[in-house]
Amino acid sequence: MTDMFSIIQIIISLVLVVLILLQNNEAGMGAAFGGDDGGPTRTRRGPEKVVFIATIVVAIIYVITSLVALLS
Repeated sequence: MTDMFSIIQIIISLVLVVLILLQNNEAGMGAAFGGDDGGPTRTRRGPEKVVFIATIVVAIIYVITSLVALLS
């Protein structure tokens, strides 16, 4: 049973990494160190929104499977 959870977690983690890498980041490295340009905020639309929501869902599924594997 624990082998099954391990395989599921590996697959989910790979999907999560791919989804995170697919997200568009306009801020660049400057914003990571406080160098925000003060531009207007942008709303997510279309495929960008789908990838964003899918990332959240997969992250929640990963946490749930981690907790189930920990408790079993």
